[in-house]
Amino acid sequence: MVEIRELGDHVGGQVTVKGWVEATRGHGKVAFTVVRDGTGVLQGVLVKSQVDDATWDLQQSLTQESLVALTGEVKEDARAPGGYELGVTGVELLAPSAEYPIQPKEHGVDFLLDHRHLWLRSSMQRAGLKVRAEVEQAIHDFLYQRDFVRVDTPILTGSIGEHAGTLFQTDYFGDPAYMAQTGQLYVEAACPAFRRVYCFGPTFRAEKSKTRRHLTEFWMVEPEVAFADSNDNMRLQEELVSYLVERALERCGEELKVLERDTGKLEHIAAPFPRMSYTEAVAILQGKGAEIEWGSDLGAADEALLTEGRDLPLFVHDYPKQAKAFYMKENPADPRTVLCDDLLAPEGYGEIIGGSQREDDLDRLRQRIREEKLPEEAYAWYLDLRRYGSFPHSGFGLGVERTVAWITGRHHIREMIPFPRLMNRLYP
Repeated sequence: MVEIRELGDHVGGQVTVKGWVEATRGHGKVAFTVVRDGTGVLQGVLVKSQVDDATWDLQQSLTQESLVALTGEVKEDARAPGGYELGVTGVELLAPSAEYPIQPKEHGVDFLLDHRHLWLRSSMQRAGLKVRAEVEQAIHDFLYQRDFVRVDTPILTGSIGEHAGTLFQTDYFGDPAYMAQTGQLYVEAACPAFRRVYCFGPTFRAEKSKTRRHLTEFWMVEPEVAFADSNDNMRLQEELVSYLVERALERCGEELKVLERDTGKLEHIAAPFPRMSYTEAVAILQGKGAEIEWGSDLGAADEALLTEGRDLPLFVHDYPKQAKAFYMKENPADPRTVLCDDLLAPEGYGEIIGGSQREDDLDRLRQRIREEKLPEEAYAWYLDLRRYGSFPHSGFGLGVERTVAWITGRHHIREMIPFPRLMNRLYP
């Protein structure tokens, strides 16, 4: 048995390929069977005069997603999927398939999400998730090459990282616990041990949002760097994003073609990215008729307006203190703001990264915790980081699904995760 991706090494030879039937069709005395084995797609060609009646009849009875073994000669054919086809001389049915619910026709979104466990097999979904896998591997490679140490952070926590209103709460042996919104606070603790660290895992936000940009469970990579200021932080972000786009273009060309992505919009993505302050952004938005006031966070419509007509991602930095999390460092040039940034992807995809320099002053951090009315005792360990050798440091969180949606050009991030969790969806 060989894998479809290996067929180029067996031209002219006899092989057996196992895979799932995607389609069958016939033209009189010639029949075609398209199979998928997870490494590629193959077209098998049966000529009735060259096989026995039982083999021909079996091919004619195959249903979509039946598991089969095809045996035959490998032939080069530029018109075939992958550039090779199989002159089939033998067909074995390994596992039949009942009538497959997903047919080559329009299905509603709810129907497809109800059948997500099967929808994953479709070409568009396979392509999107293959790009996701490549982006995730590229993230690890990028950080490994720069001497980052991965630190796995807890999913159950007593400390919140963002906003109390977006927490999933659970009972932890009689005490309240929360599903982690971020691993950031914990990777900060690892910074004095390793200098450059990151975590990568699922995060949870109980946001009652039904937009194309929101999931209740999504994946983030969160690097943290000792002795890095806000400008260093933005440089690392733009280098990472440029690398991720480059890797996707280099290794996922076929998948991007399946997804009908205009790769011309990605080919010039390279650091440095343009930057503007939040104050400048508000002035631009007001000039375009947006009803935003200084002090409010930017919404999706605001982000789309700011990136309108731009080819590169855009940094917006130094947001108002009241619009951002308690741990961000006060801006010495304007104490109303904090040293933070959001990286906005073009083409209307909006924020893909949020980052900041962290508050390293013990008294200021404690005061911010009190201003936000957070339980100070739950952050005693976090305050300890400022008691024992406090140091300047910065970090960010990159949302995997939003980033992959932008790279692939897909409209909704629910397609960028194998089993999306939405406000109204916990199945399958």
